[in-house]
Amino acid sequence: MREGKGPGFDVERLAMARGLKIVCGIDEAGRGPWAGPVVAAAVILDPLNIPPGLNDSKKLAEARREALYPAILASARVGVGVAEPDRIDRDNILAATLWAMTEAFGQLGVPVDLALVDGNRAPPLACDTQTIIGGDGASLSIAAASIVAKVTRDRMMIALDRAYPGYGFARHKGYGTAAHRDALNRHGPTPQHRRSFAPIAALLTR
Repeated sequence: MREGKGPGFDVERLAMARGLKIVCGIDEAGRGPWAGPVVAAAVILDPLNIPPGLNDSKKLAEARREALYPAILASARVGVGVAEPDRIDRDNILAATLWAMTEAFGQLGVPVDLALVDGNRAPPLACDTQTIIGGDGASLSIAAASIVAKVTRDRMMIALDRAYPGYGFARHKGYGTAAHRDALNRHGPTPQHRRSFAPIAALLTR
């Protein structure tokens, strides 16, 4: 799996050699934050037109992710699914994440033979699935999905920063930083906060 060299296209090529011609990668962003949605993306790369520089979104600077995002949209088929905080609170974060992945897969709009899913859980999809722990560092398709999911979610959090000033969403993207905790102590939770998450639930019981 190209250890130490970043993601490759080996998993996809092996699948294609077995007759699974249309392969997508699926990943999510935002499972851990206290606020905002969890976003999933599904990407089918063109084997002959893969944008150079794809990698696990967490290993890329924001400017690099923003540069790769339009390149992925221009060269690949992309689907996005968004699970809002109310769904996360109602269903739990795992179920909401799998739902968002299913939505992203459905947005591709074409039949898929194999879905490569980052992590150890895959939703039921209308194709074969293969989970890969650390998949965003092993598969270019998953890496591309990780970038799309991350950029999409970051932009949503920047918009929420304008809607809810004073919380710092544009900076911490909803993660549990000290500044975020301070803002919560001053202002209380917003409708975008995940009330099922322990730090928010604790505030609501004060």
